[in-house]
Amino acid sequence: MGIFEFIRRLFGGSSDTLPASAQEPAPFLEQAIEERRHKPRINAREGTRVLVIDDSKTIVTVLRKFLRSAGYEVYEALDAEAGLLLMHEHKPELVFLDIVLPGMNGFAALRAIRRDPELRETPVIMMSGNEQAMEQFFGTRIGADDFMKKPFSRHEAFFRIERLLDDNFIPRRAHPLAQAGAEISAAAVATTAAV
Repeated sequence: MGIFEFIRRLFGGSSDTLPASAQEPAPFLEQAIEERRHKPRINAREGTRVLVIDDSKTIVTVLRKFLRSAGYEVYEALDAEAGLLLMHEHKPELVFLDIVLPGMNGFAALRAIRRDPELRETPVIMMSGNEQAMEQFFGTRIGADDFMKKPFSRHEAFFRIERLLDDNFIPRRAHPLAQAGAEISAAAVATTAAV
């Protein structure tokens, strides 16, 4: 049994249990990215601190070029341990985190981020060259805010950032559980009022 089959069984068996973000059909995503290409880009405010954690110098260089062209301040780490140290030192407002890293992998790094009171509210976009929905699902279960498949385009990178911006153009965590809880509470209130 492979790791993905183990994880699939561990979390309930079928892809029907995947959260919507992990089930996003590729055509929808491609359409959204294509639509975004024809709209003015909405960037995070200038000077936003972004940390890129990836062992591929090519990916780090590409993201650095994209992000700096938009006025972001970019920090780089080639492994998770160095990335966690940089997070404590520079307090990035957004992290791009690869899954497959030397030493500590991206999932373990994400768990460490979510358990650390100083870092837990930092939005994290996981990256992988693997198309497996289970990676997205597992990342979502332990606190990833989005998932970006490699290779990616400039448009996709900024599309992912734009989805996390608040009204002040600051990247914020996506809290699907909090939103779901609010919807359940509203439905409970409506049901009680109807009785």
